[in-house]
Amino acid sequence: MSTAPTATPSVALQDVSTAGRGDSSGMIERPGIGFGRLIRIELRKMFDTRSGFWLMMSIGILSLIATVAVLIFASDESLTFESFATAIGVPMSILLPVVAVLGVTSEWSQRSGLTTFTMVPRRGRIIAAKLAATVLVGVTSMLLAVGLGAAGNLLGATIRGVDLTWGLSIAAVGKIILANVLGMLMGFVIATIIRNSAGALVGYFAVAFVLPTITGILYGTQAWFRDISRWVDFQANQVQLYDGAMEANDWGYLAFTGFFWLVIPLFIGVRLAVRSEVK
Repeated sequence: MSTAPTATPSVALQDVSTAGRGDSSGMIERPGIGFGRLIRIELRKMFDTRSGFWLMMSIGILSLIATVAVLIFASDESLTFESFATAIGVPMSILLPVVAVLGVTSEWSQRSGLTTFTMVPRRGRIIAAKLAATVLVGVTSMLLAVGLGAAGNLLGATIRGVDLTWGLSIAAVGKIILANVLGMLMGFVIATIIRNSAGALVGYFAVAFVLPTITGILYGTQAWFRDISRWVDFQANQVQLYDGAMEANDWGYLAFTGFFWLVIPLFIGVRLAVRSEVK
């Protein structure tokens, strides 16, 4: 007769009851799932869905249209590397944060969290992997935009018979990449707080496009807001990165507002995501 111990009903019920709460600390995480593997999984989940596929298709199509428009309509003087890189990068900067939003909210909106958080009960690791994947996509996509912009510049100069004009320094390219990564992080942060695809998308577009309009009106009409705008307006400090000229105080304003617009909300969002119930 076998004398191997068996789990008591109370222990089994305890393991099951912890499956949908918090960090699911009562569950045992499957071995062999390293953080690098989690990042690769999250990258694949961003793009192998129908929404992710069509988002990438939209970015590619819009970038192609913008490049062709530069080739056709730009004057010889404006046919530069910066023009092509901007034409390709603008659609990316608008749509890539949507990828970041859906990468987070899919666990709650599409019920994939039941599987994800069962395989890896420590939700903090999953969110950290999503964050790393978001940054990686942001950097890679902007490097791709720079590469395609360089190719478009070479092609445009050859077709139009004009001299090559580059214009953007490596430092300027780095600031543009940082600005776009910050935009993706804003979408990521909003998604961790709301955790609903429709609501998070509305929230992101409100912050990215409606809020700057409001702050712009306040800046133009209210003297008190002009005095404090650099301390509270994160989007304005982020746009400063595109201008290329960043003094020490500009970096300070960006860091200060980024802390309050990104770091603190991210902490709150992660706490809510870790403790929320997945149905």
